[in-house]
Amino acid sequence: MENYDMVWDYALKHTTAEDDILYSLYRETNLKTVYPRMLSGQLQGRLLEMISRMMSPSLILEIGTFTGYSAICLARGLQEGGLLHTIDIDDELADLALKYFRLAGLAEKIIIHTGDACILIPKLNEAFDLIFIDGDKEQYSDYYKVAMDSLKTGGYILADNVLWGGKVLRPSLLTDKEARGILDFNEIIMGDPRVEKVFLPLRDGLYLIRKASS
Repeated sequence: MENYDMVWDYALKHTTAEDDILYSLYRETNLKTVYPRMLSGQLQGRLLEMISRMMSPSLILEIGTFTGYSAICLARGLQEGGLLHTIDIDDELADLALKYFRLAGLAEKIIIHTGDACILIPKLNEAFDLIFIDGDKEQYSDYYKVAMDSLKTGGYILADNVLWGGKVLRPSLLTDKEARGILDFNEIIMGDPRVEKVFLPLRDGLYLIRKASS
């Protein structure tokens, strides 16, 4: 798209701004992490919050915590007494995420788990209303399999980075495992008769998937 940066700036200008907590988390993430682009940011964060508020879920699962920005956005839509479980393989940033969960008044609504999501999710023994996949790109297809088993019929999966910088548009040129993982995941979703889906070209691509049948 021509003038994409101008369109992006226009979209941000016409989207509710980050509050002080999310802005501080955004700044600290940029100062203290190697790949701050992994953070959802204002536009996607607001979309996640809007979807969660519209659903008013009782149980949310997030695969890939990073510094906790998306968890905060999603948890703000939880119904009274609801919980969000967030899983990350690396506990290095858990303290930073917990700091902002507390500042946002959400520490009692968000449970942090460390380890392999494919092993941990079945052990939670929960039926989730909404699942956000944003973990290791090589494992997206594996995440999807265990997520579908733990998702209520009629529930939704959101998967981030499904464009992977546009690399999925050139499958014959793929050389990195992350891009191949995303491409395989996208093909699985496209061919899965159990789901309804819409591919949103927002930021680095966001897949919205509804489990229509078991």
